[in-house]
Amino acid sequence: MQFIALTSIGIENLLVDELTALGADVIKQTVGSVRFDADSTLAQKICLSSRLATRVLMLIEEKEGVKDKDSLYNFARLQPWQEWFGPKQTFAVDFNGTNDDLKNTQFSGLVIKDAIVDYFNDLYEQRPDVDKKDANVRVVARLNRQGVALYIDYSGPRLSERGYRQGQGKAPIKEHLAAALIMRSGWLENVQQPLFDPCCGAGTILIEAASMARNEAPGLFREGFAFERLPSFRAQKYAELKADLMTQISEPKLWLIGHDFDENVLVKAKENAERAGLADLIKFKQSDATKLNPVAKLPGVVISNLPYGERLGSMAELVNLHRQLGIGFKKHFNHWKLALLGADESLFKLLKLVKLKRYKFKNGPLDVVLNLYQLDDKQVMQTSDDKPALNYAGSSAFANRLKKNKQALKNWLKQNTVMAYRVYDADIPEYNVAVDVYDDAAVIFEYAAPKEIDETTSHKRLQDVISLTAEQLAIAPENIAVKVRKKQKGEEQYTPMAKQNRTQVIEEFGAKFKVNLFDYLDTGLFLDHRLARRYIQQNAQDKRFLNLFAYTGSASVHAALGGAKAITTVDLSKTYLKWAQENFALNGISNTRYRFEQADCLKWLEYAQGQYDLIFLDPPTFSNSKRMKDAFDVQRDHVKLLTWVKKILSPSGTLIFSNNKRGFVIDEVALIGLGLKAENISEKTLSPDFKRNKQIHNSWLITHG
Repeated sequence: MQFIALTSIGIENLLVDELTALGADVIKQTVGSVRFDADSTLAQKICLSSRLATRVLMLIEEKEGVKDKDSLYNFARLQPWQEWFGPKQTFAVDFNGTNDDLKNTQFSGLVIKDAIVDYFNDLYEQRPDVDKKDANVRVVARLNRQGVALYIDYSGPRLSERGYRQGQGKAPIKEHLAAALIMRSGWLENVQQPLFDPCCGAGTILIEAASMARNEAPGLFREGFAFERLPSFRAQKYAELKADLMTQISEPKLWLIGHDFDENVLVKAKENAERAGLADLIKFKQSDATKLNPVAKLPGVVISNLPYGERLGSMAELVNLHRQLGIGFKKHFNHWKLALLGADESLFKLLKLVKLKRYKFKNGPLDVVLNLYQLDDKQVMQTSDDKPALNYAGSSAFANRLKKNKQALKNWLKQNTVMAYRVYDADIPEYNVAVDVYDDAAVIFEYAAPKEIDETTSHKRLQDVISLTAEQLAIAPENIAVKVRKKQKGEEQYTPMAKQNRTQVIEEFGAKFKVNLFDYLDTGLFLDHRLARRYIQQNAQDKRFLNLFAYTGSASVHAALGGAKAITTVDLSKTYLKWAQENFALNGISNTRYRFEQADCLKWLEYAQGQYDLIFLDPPTFSNSKRMKDAFDVQRDHVKLLTWVKKILSPSGTLIFSNNKRGFVIDEVALIGLGLKAENISEKTLSPDFKRNKQIHNSWLITHG
């Protein structure tokens, strides 16, 4: 019989070797699959023994020229379906592939389903039922340019899911990929040498390695292979096959070590190893991979799926991890082999190691690379100290500026009890970032690089910026958030990182605020408006205060602390209004005359009633408000906006109008026509940490003329 074994891209060559070693006659290798000949006993052995196949399908028939509904129906209708199941059994159809006529896989599957049902109706005057979830037999059709191939699912659910892994880390590696890494690493040539995973997560690599070293067929304890439901299945022969595989399990002396920084994920790793029956063979320990120490007296092999991607945390952590791993490997792992999996080649370069080989794989939908290294005296002598090497010597200028700016702000910050401030803002053109400090944490915001700057160069500079920020400001890399603008398809938007829900409290001028550095593009507090907020606090006594486009309500908190008798906080976002209420609670503020209103501010303003003595208006530069004929543009529409605000500004009231549009010009003639006068206070509202960027915002005090 002819079969096809499916796997992930990059594993096909290894799968060919595995199938050949098991006794199969390999016919053809294609992307993600290998076709082979085998009898039923050998095919069952492959299902039990393969570590690299994700699924095994038995070929029924294939035919060229099947390209439309009618030819597909006729092809399926002519197959001898009674050889694989009967009219009283259930079945399901999986269809893969499309062409100009068969554009929908669900529709194509229904065509085959109808053909099978008609076949049984004609033969037995009975029809089998369809069960998509737990069918007795699953028919698989694969459409390509030549035609269609029909298969019976021989293995059943994914072979790569061994059954031991119920707990897993944030970026789990597939079991069959873990097996491929172990094969590529060379560790299997001598399983008595130490095997170490410094970022072991849920322990998948080490568990697979232990099972492979024992020659333990991964499917031995699996229940319910699909072939057990076929008419050709012989229980006695199958039992004999399993018994034979059991006798082949060996008990070598193994030295398997797994470290991870996350204690919770290590608990999952131990539970997974326990379920696999291999807990006694693996030593798990909580340890920081950025502070590597020797783990064995004899050299061995390091295999690890290194953290990668935004969903695992900030770029600062990843840069620090790779730089420190490189130092640790050179210091403590001379003569070891390294097999490291990752997704970002620029991070691998931070190891400062010369790779021996490189293999490309897929881990689920992710493109990943396995780099192999052989550490020797020459490699480990490349560094003489524990300090990571910078990509560019010129980066030291950034470090010096950071240090100088921090020192210059020291007294001012202390005198005003300001815990969040900007310490660097593109002072050096080549290092085009802003660095904001939030107590013991920081945000690095990378501005878009000029077109003439090579992307690789700017990425390497950013890596240096991250390392030097941590070093100069004495901030742990895990407390540094890196915000890099990334274009999505369509209009320019920015992809948020996976939510970490990490918040902290900072203070300014006696007010406390909750900030979140990692989950949003902005942190919850606009630092450049700090002096405007202080002005509000100093002038709010017994005033009726209105905060429009309030964001997280920081100006309202200052108004409350300044003794405002009534406060209205308006924003469209429920999330931000809830955040504003949390800021009020942080400061112990509670008053029935302090109201929070969720509304489109432009709509709210158009119909607003009452009078306010102090108003803070900080609209966005652009907005798609339904109240505007076109999208709101602060330059074009600020006069209309101020016309609405004027109605609710008390005769002796003050409006603080601010925006962040570069080059904004207020229409003074139109304001005179409205009976308003404006005093530009932009310079006065720039605190020392923003003096370097006078274009950061525009501010006016507006009153009735």
